[in-house]
Amino acid sequence: MRKKLIAIAMLALATVTSGYVVYRRAHGAITPAYRTAAVERGNVESTVSATGSLGAVTTVQVGTQVSGQVAAIYVDFNSKVKKGQLIARIDPTLLQQAVADAQTGVERADATLQQTKAEFDRTTMLHDQQVVTDQEFNTAQLNYQVAKANGTSAQIALDKARQNLSYTSIYAPIDGVVVERDIDVGQTVAASLQAPQLFVIAKDLSQMQILATVDESDIGQIREQQPVTFTVQAYPGRTFTGTVRQVRINSTTVNNVVNYTAVVTVGNPDGKLLPGMTATVKFLVGSADSVLTVPNAALRFTPAAAPAAGGTTRTRTAAPGTAGASTATLWQVDAHGALIPLPVHKGLTDGTRTQVAGAGLAAGTKVVTGLGAGAEATTPSATTKNPLQPQSTSRRGPSGPF
Repeated sequence: MRKKLIAIAMLALATVTSGYVVYRRAHGAITPAYRTAAVERGNVESTVSATGSLGAVTTVQVGTQVSGQVAAIYVDFNSKVKKGQLIARIDPTLLQQAVADAQTGVERADATLQQTKAEFDRTTMLHDQQVVTDQEFNTAQLNYQVAKANGTSAQIALDKARQNLSYTSIYAPIDGVVVERDIDVGQTVAASLQAPQLFVIAKDLSQMQILATVDESDIGQIREQQPVTFTVQAYPGRTFTGTVRQVRINSTTVNNVVNYTAVVTVGNPDGKLLPGMTATVKFLVGSADSVLTVPNAALRFTPAAAPAAGGTTRTRTAAPGTAGASTATLWQVDAHGALIPLPVHKGLTDGTRTQVAGAGLAAGTKVVTGLGAGAEATTPSATTKNPLQPQSTSRRGPSGPF
C-alpha cells in the first residue's frame, strides 16, 4: 500500500512539473540558451597572407661561347664550387687546329711584311736619287702599308682563335652550389645562335629570398623592413622568419587580378630551405600587446538570429551613435535572460580574435557568441501562427432579427 502511495505521489509531481514547463513556454518565460565566451587579455597580430617560391638571392646560368662535344664534366648536382674552378671541358681539337691555322697566317703575314718593307726601302732610296718615278714609289709605299695591315689582321685572328680555345674550359663564375646540370659527357652543344645553358649555380644558399605575390588590395600595407613569418609544406610544424627587402612596382595581371611582387630576405643557416619550395607568407602589418580580445563570433552575433522561447526576444535598447566601421556591439545575458548590448570599438584582428575596447569591458566578461542547443530546440508558443498551416476562420451571420 505504501509503495502504491509513493508511486501516485511521484506521478502527480511529474504531472505538475510538466504542466508548469508547458505553461512557462507558452508565455515566453523560459530563458533561451546562448553560447558565451570570456573576454581575454592577450596579444593580437594583424597579418596579410600571400604565397611565393623560395630561391637563391643570386643565380647564374653557366653557358658556353663555342660549339663542340662535351669532353668532361667535373661537377654534379649539389656540388659546391669556388669562383674560377674548372667544372667542364669542351673537346678542343677543332679549335686547336684553328689556332695552328691562325699561327700560320701570322707567319705568312710577317714574311710578306718583311718583303714589302725591303722593297719599300729600296724604292725610297732610288726615288731619292730620282731613278724611279713617283708612281713606282707610291706603289711600293702602298704595298708596305697593306702588308702591315695584313700582319695586324693575322695577329687578331690568332688572338681570336686562342680565345675560342680557352672557352673550351668552363669555369665557375661565382662561389656557390650547382643546382642544375643540363649536359652529359658526349653531348654536342651548339652556340651558333645563343649560348646553351650547361649549369645553374646558386650563390650562398645560407641566404635566400621569397618572391611573394601580393594582391593589389593588400600591397599598400607592405613596406620595406617589415617582419615576415612563413611556412613550407616540407616542415609543417615549423615557422620561419624573414624581412621584406623590396616591393616591386611592376605589376602582373592574372585572371583580371592585379598582383605585385614583394621580395622577402630569408636566413637559411641550417640549409633546411631549398630552392623552389612554396612558401605561405604572412606579413605583419600591425600588433597590439596586452589588450582585450573577443572571438570574432561574438562580433557577428545579432539578436535577430536568436529568438527566445515563445517566439520573442527580450533585449535592452542600445545607446544611439554606436554604429560605424570601427565600432560594434557585443551582447551579454543578464540574470533574467535578457540580452544587454555592449557597444565597443574594434581594433586589430588576427582572423580569429579581435581587439576591443569599451566602457564596462574587462577580462573575464562573458559575451554571447551564438545560440545554444536549448534555444534551437525551443518551440513556438500557442499564440504564434505558422503561415504554412491553414488558418481557421469564424463566420458570423447577418445582424438583426431573422
